[in-house]
Amino acid sequence: MKVRIPNKLFFSITEVSKITRVPSHVLRYWEKEFKQFLKPVKSETKRRRYQKKDIQTILRIKDLLYKEKYSIAGAKKRLKTETLLPDLIKECKRELRKILRVLNK
Repeated sequence: MKVRIPNKLFFSITEVSKITRVPSHVLRYWEKEFKQFLKPVKSETKRRRYQKKDIQTILRIKDLLYKEKYSIAGAKKRLKTETLLPDLIKECKRELRKILRVLNK
């Protein structure tokens, strides 16, 4: 099911809970478990302010845990590979461009 995320800068935990259909207490727990991937900004009043990328991460975690039946440890590993791969591709492209420049001289 495709989830429509409203076009806003920040979302409260209540809004995120409604959008993702994940209870607030689970979101708080995932924030602790998936520290590396899920870091909502805290306001001056210490309230969580989620961004669109946080909601996308939550939806991915939800899919990994509930649909694909990963354990928390397995979901962390999977997220790590999913986030490292694009960085690795970018680095490879940079290196290949350097090689191409040298070859074109």
